[in-house]
Amino acid sequence: MGAALVKRLANDGWNVAALARRQDALDELAAACAEAPGRVVVRAHDVHDVADVPDLFEELVRELGGLDMILYAAGVMPAIGEQEYDTVKDLDMLAVNTSGCIAWCNPAADLFRTQRRGTIVGISSIAGDRGRKGNPVYCTSKAAMNTYLEALRNRLGDFGVHVCTIRPGFIDTAMTKGMDGLFWLISADEAAKRILSAARSKANVRYVPFRWLWVGLVIRHIPSFLFRRMTI
Repeated sequence: MGAALVKRLANDGWNVAALARRQDALDELAAACAEAPGRVVVRAHDVHDVADVPDLFEELVRELGGLDMILYAAGVMPAIGEQEYDTVKDLDMLAVNTSGCIAWCNPAADLFRTQRRGTIVGISSIAGDRGRKGNPVYCTSKAAMNTYLEALRNRLGDFGVHVCTIRPGFIDTAMTKGMDGLFWLISADEAAKRILSAARSKANVRYVPFRWLWVGLVIRHIPSFLFRRMTI
């Protein structure tokens, strides 16, 4: 999904910095955007390395000539067995999905506050709406991300900064590959189009596709004694 967002932004004329762990994938992305009107700068980075973020953030802002928007799209959701309680695996989800988001959005929030403009977009999940039995810590990581982004929205609202929380349903990405029972599946490019539309419309929270809003609304209002018996 991150690559699809980069391609759409570059084709719209934005100068974009793209970060990911794999340099070869970044090089392919840069080559795919070579003819786009916007410039794409790539850097290999692992979001576990939060100590590297402040210097790397400043370097990229200088190279881009400023910053108008940051999108945090990194996320992991490993398969979890029904009776599996793996602390190492769980803490890694928190490190990528939550800590990485905070590490990158904090410096962006401070910069946008001082320049009194900017947009922060965090790609969360409908899974953050309730604590599902299938993957407790994935839900936790996304719920924490939702609360953090809401707090940033409230804190930065007086400074002209927009914070947008995206809660996707099922997107055709490496994360969902091989999963059974998926419905309303959309492509990463279609998701990217809808995410950027939400960011530009100044939406605070946007489900992608929008019809997941009604699913989320129903799920949030199911009583706990019933929800614990469900497999969703």
